[in-house]
Amino acid sequence: MNAQTIRRPAASKGRGGAKPRARKAPVKAAPSPWPEGSGKLARYAFIALVAVMAIVALIALDLPGKALRATGAATGEAGFKVASYQIVGIKNLDRRKVDAVVTDELRRAAEEAPIGTDEPAQALVDLDRIRDSLLQFGWVKDARVSRRLPDGLVIDLIERTPTAVWQHQGRLNLIDGEGVVLDAVPVDRMPELTLLIGPDANRHAMALSKLLDSVPTLKPQIASATWIGGRRWDLSFSTGEIVSLPETDAAATKALKRFAKMDRSVGLLGRDMIRFDLRVPGKMIVRVPPGATPPPAGTVENAN
Repeated sequence: MNAQTIRRPAASKGRGGAKPRARKAPVKAAPSPWPEGSGKLARYAFIALVAVMAIVALIALDLPGKALRATGAATGEAGFKVASYQIVGIKNLDRRKVDAVVTDELRRAAEEAPIGTDEPAQALVDLDRIRDSLLQFGWVKDARVSRRLPDGLVIDLIERTPTAVWQHQGRLNLIDGEGVVLDAVPVDRMPELTLLIGPDANRHAMALSKLLDSVPTLKPQIASATWIGGRRWDLSFSTGEIVSLPETDAAATKALKRFAKMDRSVGLLGRDMIRFDLRVPGKMIVRVPPGATPPPAGTVENAN
């Protein structure tokens, strides 16, 4: 028997006779923690939200405040406490008011400490709080509060200077050149200052002072000034006369300078006149009491 050769069928070939490549299984990406379709803006918003929540939690737990108080208390234990304080520059302000402000802040600082103490740590005393409270007093123009190591405070005050007394609604108050109310004045202890009368007269004190500075010969003789109708001044002199000024500052200054010049030349004041009216531009009308000798003819226009 002839031997037969058995051939196995050849493997099929792809196009062009090339062998087909084995297919690899697709690799799955790790799941994203962000929602499908979210962009960078959404991610940033999420991060910001987490940061805000963390800050809110810190504030709610008062962790920064507790850390600050603990640090302040530690400095107090090291000897930096407030055992005394010094007040500098106080002249007219009632010292008891300053003592009350400082004492209140020292008490608050002692209560803020983790362990209460009669002498609070310097670091826990709020200097700005003391200064702001002192500035509420009319006498205080400015204040500076500082620590003095190891155990003190210094309160340095700059007081306002009283320049007039303001009379309004039956009350008398000292005011400074800016019209700031300083303190009440008892009637039996009236200082020798110009008296301002009328609603809002204190707000025009600076303009009045400038006006009177323009007539140095008349200024020492003025006893009071009344703010009329929220528009102009009536000046009362120590010799009893009243001078009615026009409304605007420029017109009042011009009229008063003219009056001062005439007073120096012919002597208008001290003749028992009642009123000099300067409200009409270029004229001066005087009210003369019965039996009194009027000023020289031609200097004024008489009006009984």
